[in-house]
Amino acid sequence: MTQILTSPDGTPASRFAFGTMQFGGRADAAQSGEIYAACRAAGITHFDTAWVYTDGRSEEILGDLIRAERDQLIIASKVGYTGGAGAENMQAQFDTSRKRLGLDCIDILYLHRFDEQTDLRETLGWFGARKEAGDISYIGLSNFAAWQVMKAQMLGADLGFATDILQPMYSLVKRQAEVEILPMCTDQNIAIAPYSPLGGGLLTGKYASGGQGRLSEDARYNSRYGQAWMHQAAEGLSALANSLDVSPATLAVAWAAAHPSAPMPIISGRTAEQIAPSLAALDFQIDAALYDQIEALSPRPAPATDRLEEQELGA
Repeated sequence: MTQILTSPDGTPASRFAFGTMQFGGRADAAQSGEIYAACRAAGITHFDTAWVYTDGRSEEILGDLIRAERDQLIIASKVGYTGGAGAENMQAQFDTSRKRLGLDCIDILYLHRFDEQTDLRETLGWFGARKEAGDISYIGLSNFAAWQVMKAQMLGADLGFATDILQPMYSLVKRQAEVEILPMCTDQNIAIAPYSPLGGGLLTGKYASGGQGRLSEDARYNSRYGQAWMHQAAEGLSALANSLDVSPATLAVAWAAAHPSAPMPIISGRTAEQIAPSLAALDFQIDAALYDQIEALSPRPAPATDRLEEQELGA
């Protein structure tokens, strides 16, 4: 197990988080409100955004939506995707995020990505100062490799704090986090909020039937999920879901959440109707046999020990 995060009034984080990357973009303010209401009705208490999302509209819309029940919720944002992880840049973005969200304290603040150009001591020192001042409750890292997280852990130990939560990519067709990241988080008591449990929409099954979306419209997503075996895995998942009379999206999210490290998948979508199958995964029970059946649809990543042996043997 990994640590349990709580909201200002002590409400535990929900089993899933909702990512508001599309608020103010593909989802207008009215659609965003409907999505938020559907998430709250399903029991979601953890909402994720970032300084960089939709030119700030994501944070602004989310800030408006949470105002009446803020203390029951865990609100996460991210800084440092652009402009680097120096203290001055992060402070400027953080101040803007707080203004947009209407919050003095942002519960979880992530460094959006590793910045090799900035001394990590400066970055972590700034995060530690914000936590000590009560400006944030939890320190998060996003898109970090395992060695980068452990470097942060060692430096953080000298500064008197540790990483609280990590945000890696994880899905049935992106399983590399199983090799080192998920075991590391369990060992280090770091909560896990993986993004893209639907593989950019590939695991919903819509592309096999000619549907359109980010994979067909965005070259980056098409490249990320363009390998033939990934599409074969998605077809297998759809066939299994059909035999169980359930949405493949429900299976994909439930499977990601069922990993022994107890991750909290970040689900997302642009309409309340679109996110319904993901929300349904909250109540879908996966037993060990079904977990293994789904897992077998995609290649198991090589354990770190196997890769080390390959390096020693010159493979």
